[in-house]
Amino acid sequence: MVEKKHLIILDSNSVLHRAYHALPVLTTKKGELVNAIYGFLLVLFKAIREFQPDYIVACFDTPKPTFRHKTFKEYKAKRPPTPEDLSSQISRLKEVLKIFSIQAFEKEGFEADDIIGTISRLASQKQIIPEIEAIILSGDLDTLQLVDPKTKVYLLRKGVKDTVLYDENLVKEKYQGLAPEQLIDFKALRGDPSDNIPGASGIGEKTAIHLLKEFGTIENLYKELEKETDKTKKLKPKLRELLRRQKEQVFFSKSLVCLENNVPIDFDLNKCQWGKSDKEKIIKIFRKLEFSTLIKRLPELGKTSKENEFVKQNLRLW
Repeated sequence: MVEKKHLIILDSNSVLHRAYHALPVLTTKKGELVNAIYGFLLVLFKAIREFQPDYIVACFDTPKPTFRHKTFKEYKAKRPPTPEDLSSQISRLKEVLKIFSIQAFEKEGFEADDIIGTISRLASQKQIIPEIEAIILSGDLDTLQLVDPKTKVYLLRKGVKDTVLYDENLVKEKYQGLAPEQLIDFKALRGDPSDNIPGASGIGEKTAIHLLKEFGTIENLYKELEKETDKTKKLKPKLRELLRRQKEQVFFSKSLVCLENNVPIDFDLNKCQWGKSDKEKIIKIFRKLEFSTLIKRLPELGKTSKENEFVKQNLRLW
């Protein structure tokens, strides 16, 4: 039997944003704000301990507009701009990840979620290596649409300590029987206020779930509406009219919600192996950021007793 490998995919902006709002202001003696980075690393350390990954990658948004913004100018228009003292921590986080030998991916025109979808698809379809499970570390429910037999989402629920691991069964439990892939159509019907996605006005969560349980997909729903099948005749006349009137908006919303899974990135899993970091450089940057607590926890991250002993020896030197 082939041993299962684990790949952690970091939804970096999402986790960093969650950490920034969850933790109090933390600054170094030189005045550098580091609360988001510290919280991010707490989550990463926790995930490494739990899953003992063989590979880790980090995905980032870019400040440039994505294809969704170009298609729909109101996309995420209601969100406040990223605080400057959070933006300033992104470059420092990338520096830390580089020292950890964690490859960072970003692509102009796409969101981090699209890159995550691309990498998880490759892992799920065994195009990289056989028997690999992808674990997406995120604070964003949008990533739940990516859950499948080879992909799980390690979701931050509150702060940086309350986490839950979503597999297919847990997604179905949360959304009253809907499969992960149906969450795309669910948001296409219900809309998503946080991303300013319109959906169908007048359709809420319960109605969206009911329709998808009955018809499976919005494509099948509208096909049966067009044919006026017996199943659609059971729907209230007002609902049928509402759906017909907003068909174009529903399908447009779906195009915004559905994550891209074919982003052109130069991805080589062999370059993403976990455990090749320079331990001395990690201790040095942690000293600079004044992460004394995390330095003491570094031995927890070693996959072998040899690695753990190396870190402990270096700690004594410092």
